[in-house]
Amino acid sequence: MSEPLRPEDRRPARLNALPKLPVFVDLAGRSILVAGGSDGIAWKVELLAAAGGTVRIVAENPSPELRAAVRNDPAHLTLVRRPWREADLVAVSVAIADIEDRFEAEAFAQAARRHGALVNIVDQPTFCDFQFGTIVNRAPVVVSISTDGAAPILGQAIRRRIEAVLPSSLGAWAQAAKDFRDRLREIVPSKPGRRRFWERFVDTAFVNGSQVRDGMLDRLAREIGDGVPESPGRGEVVIVGAGPGDPELLTLKAMRELQAADVIVYDRLVTPAVLELARREARRVHVGKEGHGASCRQDDINALIVDLALAGERVVRLKGGDPAIFGRTGEEVAACREAGVPVRIVPGVTTASAAAASLNASLTHRDHAQRVQFITAHDRHGDLPENLNLAALADPQATTIVYMGRRTASKLATRMVESGLPSDTPVVAISNVSRDDQDSVHSTIGNVARGIDLPQDGPLIIAIGASVAAPRDIQDQPFNAFDAQKQLPPDNEQLVRALLDH
Repeated sequence: MSEPLRPEDRRPARLNALPKLPVFVDLAGRSILVAGGSDGIAWKVELLAAAGGTVRIVAENPSPELRAAVRNDPAHLTLVRRPWREADLVAVSVAIADIEDRFEAEAFAQAARRHGALVNIVDQPTFCDFQFGTIVNRAPVVVSISTDGAAPILGQAIRRRIEAVLPSSLGAWAQAAKDFRDRLREIVPSKPGRRRFWERFVDTAFVNGSQVRDGMLDRLAREIGDGVPESPGRGEVVIVGAGPGDPELLTLKAMRELQAADVIVYDRLVTPAVLELARREARRVHVGKEGHGASCRQDDINALIVDLALAGERVVRLKGGDPAIFGRTGEEVAACREAGVPVRIVPGVTTASAAAASLNASLTHRDHAQRVQFITAHDRHGDLPENLNLAALADPQATTIVYMGRRTASKLATRMVESGLPSDTPVVAISNVSRDDQDSVHSTIGNVARGIDLPQDGPLIIAIGASVAAPRDIQDQPFNAFDAQKQLPPDNEQLVRALLDH
C-alpha cells in the first residue's frame, strides 16, 4: 500500500522568462572607459556621469556634442584624442565603445573582459554584457525600460507615457521617505502601523501631487499611531472629467485620480477604454446617467457618493466630457459640502472642443464668430427649455453648441429661424465624438428645422454657425457664409451652397 502524500506548498511561477535581468549598478567612484566620439556616445557618457562614474573618453574625432558634454562636466568626464589601447582598460569597471568594424569590436570586447570590465558596444549586441535601457528619472526613483534591442522606438514611447503619469514631485517624496525611515520606526514601532503609514504616504504623493513640507511626514506618522486600526476615516470625492470618449484625451491628473480610486461611480457616457485606465482593484459602480433615457435619480447618486466617502472610501465620480458643462456637478458638490465630505473637481475635455478638433475648425474663427455659447436643449422633463435666450441664439456672429439636443433639435432650429437666424446657417451634428464610430451630418439650420435625420447612435452634439462649415483647407481665410452672395460672383454661388450643405 502506497504511503499518503504529504502536504506540499506549491507556488505558481512568479515570472515569465526574462531576456535580460534588470539590475541597477552603483557606479559612484568607479572608472569607466568609453571609446568613440559619436553623438550616440555623448548621451551615454552624460548618463554614466549622472550615475557618479568617472569616465575617460578616447576618441580620434569627438563630435561637437561630445566635446560640449566634457566641457560641462569636467569633474566626471575627461577626453583624450587618439584611438583606444588595451592599456586604457586597466582597472576599468565598465567599458563602452562605438565601433562599427566587427573585428575591432570583438577585439575591444575581449580586451575589456581580460581586465574584468563589463562591456557594451553600440549596435553590436553579440559583444555586449549589458544593454542600456530607456529611463524615467525621478531620482531617487528611476524606471528603466528595455525591449531587448528589438524596438528602441517602442521603449521611448513607453517612457513618454510613464513620464506623463509620474508627478514631477515624486523624486522629492521618495527622498523624503528614504530620510524618514529610521524616524518612522521610532514613532511607529509595529509593522502593521508602518504599512498604514506608507499607504497614506503613497496616496498623498500621487493623488495630490503636492510638495513635501517640513514636518509633514512626522505629523502623518503620529496621525497613524501604532494601535489597532480605527474605524475608517472620512474619505473624499473627486469629480473627474472623462472627456468625450477617446482615452488619449484624458488629462494626466484625471488618470492619476483613477489610479488612486477605491470606488469609481461612472455614467453611461464613460467609455470602457477610459475605465481600463483605472486602478484594477477599484470597485466600479454604474449609475447610468445619460440624456433621454432611463437613469438613476440624481438624489440617489448624491447620496451614494456621500455615503461611500463617509465610509472612508476615495470616490472618483467619473463624468463624460467636462464636469462643469451640463454635468449636474453643482448638485453633487453641494451634497458633499453639506455632509462635510471633502470634494475636488478635475476638469476634462468637453465634447465641443473635441468636435471642433475633429472638424479641423476653430469655434472662434475671427471671420465667423465673436463668441461661443453652450446650451442644453433638454430640460428636466426631456423637452426644450422655455427660458432660452432666443435673441442670443439668433446671432449669426456666434457659434452655438447644443448639448443633449437629439429629440428637440427640430423644435430648437425652428425657434432660432423664427428669431432671425438665417435659414442657410451651417450646422454639423456629430455623434460619438472622438470615438471609432464617430458619425456626422452637415446641413443648415433650415434643414434641421424641417426635420432632417441626425445621427441616431451615441451621444450627440450639434454645432451651429459659419465657423463649423468653412472648408478645412481654407479655414484661415476670410469667409462669411451669411454674406456669401454679396461677396462672391454669381458663378460661385452654387459652390458656396454646396459647401454649406455638404
